[in-house]
Amino acid sequence: MEISFQINGENRSVQVEDENTPLLWVVRDVLDLKGTKFGCGKAACGACTLHVDGEAVRSCSYAVKFAKGKNIVTIEGLGTPERPHPVQQAWVEEIVPQCGYCQPGFMMATAALLSKNDHPTDEEIDANIINVCRCATYYRMRKAIHRAAELTRETNLQSTENS
Repeated sequence: MEISFQINGENRSVQVEDENTPLLWVVRDVLDLKGTKFGCGKAACGACTLHVDGEAVRSCSYAVKFAKGKNIVTIEGLGTPERPHPVQQAWVEEIVPQCGYCQPGFMMATAALLSKNDHPTDEEIDANIINVCRCATYYRMRKAIHRAAELTRETNLQSTENS
C-alpha cells in the first residue's frame, strides 16, 4: 500500500505492507530520519514524539495509515543549524541533555506546547510535557522551556513588526 504525506516540508510517498505499522518505524527505517527515538513502544515515554498537523503525537502507537495526506514534522525539520527553532536554541543555551536519548521527544512536545501557549506556567508545563527522562534533567528542561518561550515571544514580536 502506498501512503503519501508531507514530512519536514517535502512530499513523500512510502510503500508499506501493513497500514497499521507505527509511523515511528516508517520515519526511522524507511525515510532514514533517526532523530525520532524508540523508547517504550506503548506511547508512555514520549521519546518518539513528532508533530502531525501541528499536534504532538507519540509515533510508536500512531498507525502510518493515519498519516495519509498529513503534514509531519520530526526533530530534523524543526529548525536548521543556521536557524534553530527557539526550543532547540534554548536546549543548547541551558545545556539540557545528559545522555540526550529522550531529548528530541521533549523538544517536539515543547514546540507543540509553545505553538499554542508562548507563556506557559510551571503547572501548564507539567500538564503538557509528560515525557520521561531516565537521566532526570527535568530542572534544566523546565529552564529551557521558559527560555524557549521567551525566544518564541521575541520571534513572534519580530514577525509582527516586520509585517
